Amino acid sequence: MNAELVANTDNMKHPNAARYEDGKFHNSAKIETAGIGKTVGIFWRFMTASKVDAEPEVNLPVKEITREQLDQLADDRFWLIKLGHSSILLKVYGDYWLIDPVFAERASPFSFMGPKRFHQPPIELKELPPIKKVLISHNHYDHLDKESIAHLAELSESFYVPLGVDGDLKKWGVAEEKIKSFDWWQEERAGDQLIAFTPTQHFSGRGMSDGNSTLWGSWVIKTANESLYFSGDSGYFAGFKQIGETYGPFDLTLIETGAYDKDWANIHMTPEESVQAHLDLQGKVMIPIHNGTFDLAFHAWYDPLNRVTEAAEAHQVSLSTPVVGDILQVTSPAVEQRWWQGLQNTQLATL
Repeated sequence: MNAELVANTDNMKHPNAARYEDGKFHNSAKIETAGIGKTVGIFWRFMTASKVDAEPEVNLPVKEITREQLDQLADDRFWLIKLGHSSILLKVYGDYWLIDPVFAERASPFSFMGPKRFHQPPIELKELPPIKKVLISHNHYDHLDKESIAHLAELSESFYVPLGVDGDLKKWGVAEEKIKSFDWWQEERAGDQLIAFTPTQHFSGRGMSDGNSTLWGSWVIKTANESLYFSGDSGYFAGFKQIGETYGPFDLTLIETGAYDKDWANIHMTPEESVQAHLDLQGKVMIPIHNGTFDLAFHAWYDPLNRVTEAAEAHQVSLSTPVVGDILQVTSPAVEQRWWQGLQNTQLATL
C-alpha cells in the first residue's frame, strides 16, 4: 500500500487524511466514546476504588546501560533495548532510533501528581547518543513526553509522527524540516529499509479540548533481514490481521499488554487479546510492552505479565519478557525469564 507522505499541515486541518472528518480523527470501526457521565464515573473509580498491588512495593530489576556499551554493539545488526513502558531504543545497522521515548518522572501534564515511575530508565536522557529517527505512536503522556522531545530536538535528525502531532513538536523546539507526518498506511522507503505507519483502534488528546485532533497508530519497520512491529496503544480490532497480511510475517512484535479495563475495553487490549493480535500479525516472537512502569489502570502491576504468559503458552506463542535495560537482537530476542514472579510473591507475602 504505497502512498506519498502527506506534507505537514496545520494541527487542526487535514484535508488529505482518510479518517479525518468534522475536525476529528476517527477509528476504522465505530466505537463507543466516553461521554461526560462515563468519564466522571471512571474518574470516581480512580479516586475511590481499592487497588491491590497496583504499584510494586519492591525494587524492579533494571540493567543500567552506558553510551559506551551502546557504541560497542555491532553495526551490522539490528539491536533492541527495552527502556520501560513502551519506550524502545533501537540500533539499526549503526543508527540509533527511539520509539515513544518517555524519560519523565510522571506520565502526566503535572510534575507533582499523576502516574509516577516504578523505576528509572536504564540510561539517562543526557547520556543518549545522537538519534537518527524518533518515532511517535500518539500523543498521550505515557508515549509523548515534552521533556524528552525538547532534549531530543537538537540531538535527533528526524521525527516521524502521526498527522497533527507535528504541532506539539514545533512548539517544543523541533525544527519543522525535521518532522515527517504520516497518515495510516503511508510508507517511507530508503534503500532496503521500510517504515510504515499503520492503524490502531485508540484515541488521542493531551487536554480537555483537543480530543482526537491528532492521529494515532502503530509502526512497521523492515530491513533487508528483519521485520519489527510496534503496536502503540490499541483495542483489539480487525486491522491487526490486515497489517499482518500486508507486511508480515514479523520477526518480533512489541504488543501493548497493560492498562486494560472493562470501562475502556475497546481502546486497550486484554493480555489474551494481545496474544491474538500477535497471531493476526503473523509474528514469530512477542514482547509484551506497556506494563511494569506506570500505574494506569486498576489491575495489579504483575497481572499483565502473568496473563500474557498463560495465553502465550495456550497458543504456543514464543514470548520474550526482558527486564528494563536488556539488549536483544531482533532476530533472536527470546528471553524466557519470569523475573516478576519472585517479586510478586515477595510482595504478596507482606500483605
